This record gives sequence, structure tokens and C-alpha cells, in this order.
Amino acid sequence: MSKQYLAIHMTDQTGTALPQDEDKRMLDTWVAEGEENHRLGSGGSVAGPEEAKSVMVRDGEVLITDGPFPEFKEWFAGYDLISAESIEEAATYLSGHPTAPQGRVIVLPIVPLPWEQE
Repeated sequence: MSKQYLAIHMTDQTGTALPQDEDKRMLDTWVAEGEENHRLGSGGSVAGPEEAKSVMVRDGEVLITDGPFPEFKEWFAGYDLISAESIEEAATYLSGHPTAPQGRVIVLPIVPLPWEQE
């Protein structure tokens, strides 16, 4: 039975930069494989930290602050929803994404909320 996984694409200063044409070629190949194998759900890139907001509620007060966030050494660059039989299968598929050599990809199983569990 296929499970859902969230892939979070992160920048990483230790990654290997790819020329834009190689980045696009890798991404196009990865997307085609995902579509062919019915692994790839929705996904997308996100803007940089200069366009980000942080939202918190503390003691009933809504606090909205601007980015960037100087404590971040990495940045969340995008996401994908992946279908796979196991997290290992999802991770193997994600190793073909251009973020893998340029940054890193965090793979998280999507789980039901506590009140949605049987």
C-alpha cells in the first residue's frame, strides 16, 4: 500500500552547485519518472527569506514578523508530496532530484492527526 511523504528541499552551503541547464535536466527527468510511476503529487518552489513571514500566537496575541531569519544557515527552498511503498523508496526516488547534490532533502511520513486515528 502506497504511503504519502513530504519532501522538504533545503539549501546547504556544503552542496555542489549545478549549472542551470543541468539543474533543469535533472528536474525534468525526476518529474517524468515520478509522473510515470505515479509517485509525484503537488509541489513547488518558495520565495527566499526576504519575502517570508513568521506567525506566532502567544498569550492570545498574534505576532507576525518579517524575514530573513539570521539564525538560519539553510533555507527551505520548496516541497513535494511523494507516494511510495516505504520511506526508503521515497528517499531513493528523491536522490535523483537536483536538490540532493545542491542541498539536501528531508523526507517525512505524512501521518493522521491524533483524532483521525482509529
